Amino acid sequence: MKKKSYSFPSLFEATASDLNFVSKDLLGGLQLYENEQAYILGNLALSEGMSPNKAINSAPDELDYLLFVKAGILLANNTNNRPLALTTGFPFSTYHIYKKKAEEIIQNIDAIEYYQGTFSNKKRAKIKPHIQKVEILPEMIGNIIALRVGDENADGNFFVVSLGYGTCEAVLSTENGIVHRTATSITGMQYAVDMFMRQLSNKYYLGLKTEKQLDMSFRNDHIILDRKRINIVELRKHVLERYYEHVISPVLRRSFSDSDFEKADKIFLTGGGAIFSDLVDAFHNEFHDIANVEVVKNPLTLTSEGYSLNSIMLAGGDKSTAIGLDVGNANTVLTQFETDKYEKEVNDFKPAFS
Repeated sequence: MKKKSYSFPSLFEATASDLNFVSKDLLGGLQLYENEQAYILGNLALSEGMSPNKAINSAPDELDYLLFVKAGILLANNTNNRPLALTTGFPFSTYHIYKKKAEEIIQNIDAIEYYQGTFSNKKRAKIKPHIQKVEILPEMIGNIIALRVGDENADGNFFVVSLGYGTCEAVLSTENGIVHRTATSITGMQYAVDMFMRQLSNKYYLGLKTEKQLDMSFRNDHIILDRKRINIVELRKHVLERYYEHVISPVLRRSFSDSDFEKADKIFLTGGGAIFSDLVDAFHNEFHDIANVEVVKNPLTLTSEGYSLNSIMLAGGDKSTAIGLDVGNANTVLTQFETDKYEKEVNDFKPAFS
């Protein structure tokens, strides 16, 4: 099934002036206004900002959450100005706390102001989006919908571990639904990045780099500090192994029992942490005797793909109005599907999570 995902770093910073011709398109030139204050977001904040950041697992009534939601809706409207059905979500740990408030805030978005001069010769503009339906899901449910109904076409019983930046989550999914006893939320990749930052600072001056900027460097094999290229491969391996040993493994041992592994013998890994081979190897080393560990095809977009599939159901099968928006702590991802191949399957599958 054809789909399109748009991803940008979950970073923002207030700016004192409009930025002109700094990007080739809207995705790379996100500058929004809120209460007459201009903010740069995503890649633009990364390239032009002095200290871009984002709160971890921010509440829906916080500024950063509102800006990233508006940016996602703006990107969706840029290619489709029809009434939208939108699905987004939160980790298990905050889902019940934030669900109702997030629905209200999204449904009440009546205007989005942005600056077009970052990528064109146009200036300030405003759109009035029409959000016809909104549903808030646990993030893990978005992953499971994408696994069972999307490209993975997974069936039977399986475990899912989502290695997010702010939160790592795990659960056992069966054909009858999730096993709530196994659902867990723990500290995410931020733990490893923080350890990485502290160990680097013992030897090097980090300047004014924020944790989020160091997270971007963490994905590379080197970092530039004091005009020197520092190889970080061994340090990254060390902190990822410690993160798995001291945080992930003990919690999974408590959450997944021997009887659970008698029901399921596959573990799907998704989220930003799944792109690190050292972390994936740690899962293989622990579970190789009892389960196959597999990284999903699109670990960085899986959640938003599941949300988008759910939105197709919300829209009564009208794919042209359906979007999935994953407001993550590392990246914000928007996904839109372009065919109706899965309409029946989504409708049939969703009641398992009612």
